[in-house]
Amino acid sequence: MPGEKKQRMTVYVDGRPVQLYRGMKVRHALLSIESGLCAAVEEGGISVTDANGFEVGLDGALEDGSRLKLKKSG
Repeated sequence: MPGEKKQRMTVYVDGRPVQLYRGMKVRHALLSIESGLCAAVEEGGISVTDANGFEVGLDGALEDGSRLKLKKSG
């Protein structure tokens, strides 16, 4: 479909590429990997950081090439 490629972006979760539509959030990237990850983040068992090491929330914005890392909290 013409133009669909421009509507999509690739983000990386622990180095794993995830294809998402532009405008989707950190939550959507995690759901693409495993459905239980969002609950683990909400409960504080896992934290999500960006490429610079800053913690990001589930509603955090993403752009093409964004890199997220998951880390067990505690």
